[in-house]
Amino acid sequence: MVSIKVLKRLKDIKSSIDAINGFLLRQPKRFDVFCSDEMFKSAVLYHITIIGEAINYILRLKPDIAITSARKIVNTRNYIIHGYDSLDNEILWSIVINHIPKLEGEIIKLLDSPFCDK
Repeated sequence: MVSIKVLKRLKDIKSSIDAINGFLLRQPKRFDVFCSDEMFKSAVLYHITIIGEAINYILRLKPDIAITSARKIVNTRNYIIHGYDSLDNEILWSIVINHIPKLEGEIIKLLDSPFCDK
């Protein structure tokens, strides 16, 4: 069983993923739109940092949690925060399109598992 603190962070991750998915429903799902809409990009970056911070917290309490590339997600959060002046839009868009859906599946699986006995 997982602690209530880990469960809360998993729910925070799911909430941020839901927000990103909501942004994608309101906008054309295109790279050029992402690059040209500063508010869209900023909102996505904000939620990616929340996801990274939540995973960082989880890893301290449950280092063996079944989240693919958990450490890379934390490193991405750090890159956004500390390397803000050199962010690559193509990498960020790839995260949104390729990695967020996979992470969402893993988080849903964790939240629905006996691991997270609510």
